[in-house]
Amino acid sequence: MLDYKDERTTMNYIEQIKNYIPYNEQEKVDKDFALKHIEESSNILTRDDEIAHITASSWIVNKEHTKVLLIYHNIYKSWSWTGGHADGEENLLHVAIKEAMEETGIEKFTPVSEDIFSIENLCVNGHIKRGKYISSHLHINVSYLLEADDKAPLKIKEDENAGVKWFTLEEALIVPNEEWMVENIYKKLNEKLSKI
Repeated sequence: MLDYKDERTTMNYIEQIKNYIPYNEQEKVDKDFALKHIEESSNILTRDDEIAHITASSWIVNKEHTKVLLIYHNIYKSWSWTGGHADGEENLLHVAIKEAMEETGIEKFTPVSEDIFSIENLCVNGHIKRGKYISSHLHINVSYLLEADDKAPLKIKEDENAGVKWFTLEEALIVPNEEWMVENIYKKLNEKLSKI
C-alpha cells in the first residue's frame, strides 16, 4: 500500500480518469461527461470554472473494512464523506488525503490503491460559504479508498463540519439524510468495498 508521505504520481489526473473502468452506468455517463468537460475547460482544476470543477473525495475505512469514517457536513446538514476542491493541484489522491486530514484530524491515511475508486458528478446547490454566495454548480469528483486507524484521535473542523465519527458499513447508509448520495454513491462504495 502507498503511504501518504510517498507523493509519487504514476499518471496525471486526466490519464487516471481515462484509464478508469466504470463500475456501473452512472460511472460510465459521469466519466464521459467529465472527460468532455475537462477537454473544453481551461481551468477545470480551479473554482474559476463556475460551471464545473474537479474535486476529490475519500471513502475512509478502518483496517478491517468494517467501519466508515464520516463527517457531519455544515452545508449539507448531513453525515457525509470527506473531500474538497483540487484548487489547482493535479495529484487528486494528494487532494483527497489532505482534505481527509483537515476534516477528521487524523494524521495518517493509507490509500488502499493509488487508483481512483469511484467517479461521480455531483450537483452542488447555491449556498453561502465564508460570507460569500456560491452559485449552483457541478463537482466532477473522483474518490479514493483510504484506510485509517479507528482508534486515532478525531477532531472537528468547525468551519466545515460539526462531527466526525466512525460508523458500521450498514450505519453509513442510514445516518446520512442525503437520499440521492446514499442510493447512488455510498451504497455503491460499500458494494465495491465488499469485492476487495
